[in-house]
Amino acid sequence: MPELPEVEVTRRGIAPHLEGSVIEDARLSSKPLRWPAPSDLASRVRGRRVLRVDRRGKYLLIETDNGWLIVHLGMSGSLRVVTPATPLGPWDHFELYARKGDEPTCVLRLTDPRRFGAVVWHARGDGPLERHKLLATLGVEPFAPEFDGAYLAERLRGRRVAIKQALLAGDAVVGVGNIYASEALFRAGIRPQTAAGRLSLARYERLADAIRQTLAEAIEKGGSSLRDFVGSDGQPGYFQLETFVYGRAESPCRICGTPIRAIRQAQRTTYWCAHCQR
Repeated sequence: MPELPEVEVTRRGIAPHLEGSVIEDARLSSKPLRWPAPSDLASRVRGRRVLRVDRRGKYLLIETDNGWLIVHLGMSGSLRVVTPATPLGPWDHFELYARKGDEPTCVLRLTDPRRFGAVVWHARGDGPLERHKLLATLGVEPFAPEFDGAYLAERLRGRRVAIKQALLAGDAVVGVGNIYASEALFRAGIRPQTAAGRLSLARYERLADAIRQTLAEAIEKGGSSLRDFVGSDGQPGYFQLETFVYGRAESPCRICGTPIRAIRQAQRTTYWCAHCQR
């Protein structure tokens, strides 16, 4: 599924088209997404100006002068900027028409074959955005100044769950999904089965650095395109071509040559090197 790098790549791609524009229309298909959008969504956003496009974890936040569109890409979704003349496909479920000054109208289109994505509205009158139920329990952003080894050690102190699962939970740090958790743990030299509460502060410091480095490199390479994800311009990401462990079961470790192992943890596949990760 699209993880933090893919969502950030999308945000950077759509922001120049939307920020400062005026919304002309919003259209939803008849097929429901993961969470229902209000039936009068078009009337709520029509004529409103887009102030900025942000991201919180894996959620895109399109801020207007009267509220926010909260967009989640689900398991297989992608957002593309197209022209109004671009034909609709069978998996296109949401369109936002916007125009900036004298520029032609552009369309932000959500394509989601599995329909696990969502478009949710949060009005300013409903309270602070960070208190919305989808955002209220999220952990710290991995690029925030306060995210470091000491923070991780404090949040995960005493937890018996495996460190890989603790990262995926998202209540300590957001956006570290399955691909990037495996990669960050490899870079930090930490075995993914290790109980979170058993790591030393020094190992947490290495892990925090590895998380930031892994995510930053993935964003630079356009994210990972394993199934349906493409950026807002339709281009795939290339991070998966250079992974150290993810998707490389039985292939030699790029560092030591030991065959990469694959195990199942909470119904997700974890990749690791028995020699480099201890």
